[in-house]
Amino acid sequence: MPELTRALISVSDKSGIVELARALAKIGVEIISTGGTAKLLRENGIQVKEVSEVTGFPEMLDGRVKTLHPKIHGGILAVRGNREHMRQLSEKGMGRIDLVIVNLYPFEQTISNKDVKHEDAIENIDIGGLTLIRAAAKNYESVGVVVDPSDYAAIMEKLRRSKSLSDETRKKLALKAFQHTARYDSIISDYLEKKFGGDLFPHFLNLTFEKQMELRYGENPHQRGAFYRSLDSDETSVSRARKLQGKDLSYNNMLDADSALDLLKEFDEPAAVIVKHNNPCGVAVNKNMKDAYLKARATDPEAAFGGVVALNRKVDADTASQITTILTDVMLAPEYSKEALEIFSKKKNMRVLELGKFSTKKEDRRESRSINGGLLVEERNTKLLMGEPKVVTKRKPTEKEMKALLFAWKVCKHVKSNAIVYAFEDRTVGIGAGQMKRSDASKLGAMKAVESLKGAVLASDAFFPFRDSVDVAAKAGVTAIIQPGGSINDKESIDACNEHNIAMVFTGVRHFKH
Repeated sequence: MPELTRALISVSDKSGIVELARALAKIGVEIISTGGTAKLLRENGIQVKEVSEVTGFPEMLDGRVKTLHPKIHGGILAVRGNREHMRQLSEKGMGRIDLVIVNLYPFEQTISNKDVKHEDAIENIDIGGLTLIRAAAKNYESVGVVVDPSDYAAIMEKLRRSKSLSDETRKKLALKAFQHTARYDSIISDYLEKKFGGDLFPHFLNLTFEKQMELRYGENPHQRGAFYRSLDSDETSVSRARKLQGKDLSYNNMLDADSALDLLKEFDEPAAVIVKHNNPCGVAVNKNMKDAYLKARATDPEAAFGGVVALNRKVDADTASQITTILTDVMLAPEYSKEALEIFSKKKNMRVLELGKFSTKKEDRRESRSINGGLLVEERNTKLLMGEPKVVTKRKPTEKEMKALLFAWKVCKHVKSNAIVYAFEDRTVGIGAGQMKRSDASKLGAMKAVESLKGAVLASDAFFPFRDSVDVAAKAGVTAIIQPGGSINDKESIDACNEHNIAMVFTGVRHFKH
């Protein structure tokens, strides 16, 4: 293990750096530094040599060029076991640099300010720091590189025991350094893509996420799982929610909570959504939050057991009392009354997530899903309708029916295909999800309905290839249907609706969800 003789320190985030530098100085390590870092260390009684003293060249271009010099990078990149490398260092009067402690210009923090000027963002793109990190990480067999202040304590502990860093430590630090620079470059790339209007599907897709937590497990207990958060989104989301109580979230909890919240954003009025196994099993709207929840649960009371509940208004004690009458795995809401939280606290395992200020805004962005050996990427489905629904039957839907149709359409968009939703204007009454045949989804939704479907409406996520679903709906008492249209057999389903005096509208937009 090579002994540390010289360290280069240049940091934007100066937290903890004085303590680390002092620990290095104590074991006789010479410290080279730049600008503000050097000033801070001197003010704290630590002897420092300026980079310009080492290079014989002053900082220039408003600090854009400081460490980009052979006497710095030669000292970092020289392979210690290569005699020719070491001869060249000696010949040019270059000393070794055995430890590089660098963190970068705060580009991410700079662009997080929505009012930031583009020129300020560009000035906060680090060049020299990235080069130092990459050089040190490349030569990890001889050089240690530290990019994260959270590692300082561990480094100091190692230095108390030895004047060197172990091979294993240098390898781990090098890996972390390259992950750090890759993320930094990816954030810059993403910023410029948005600024310069880049292609939605670029030739190289760089994705940057930060691990927030280890999950209890993956989809199943024998699978490990973790949650990574995108740092450039301010949309109301599960990733930004605050857990107030309950067990750790599982992989499935996160999926279900995200699905529930995505559907909840379709509603401006007070609404309740219950999701189980990534499908809504009940949705309702009502001025009173408790009643909205109870109507949503009434769609399929058994399926609601152990589900995820999402509400878009503050939860009061009355609502909380009803929610806790059955097992609820995850609770989502913008806020909770003190009394509601006291009621929930009696259910120790129930996860209660606070969303904060609720917004129905959905960001237009890419969505991705991994498959073996690759990634599927698509535009996010933020559209509900594309133009006014078109009435295609002899009978037009009544105002009440149209309101129910639009409600059912909002829900149907979030049900796994093939999807059928039976509903009234304020609640779902039967949901058929994930069937291979659309007519089976129609039968399943009708079969699961707890209350009569007489006077209800039906929504279908895709067109009817045959009239069989219309006949199922008519038998159940449905009076109006909403579907995309576009089948070569549209006339067959239209004729069936006319036979049954059912009003039908086409939306012209499909909402498959796989």
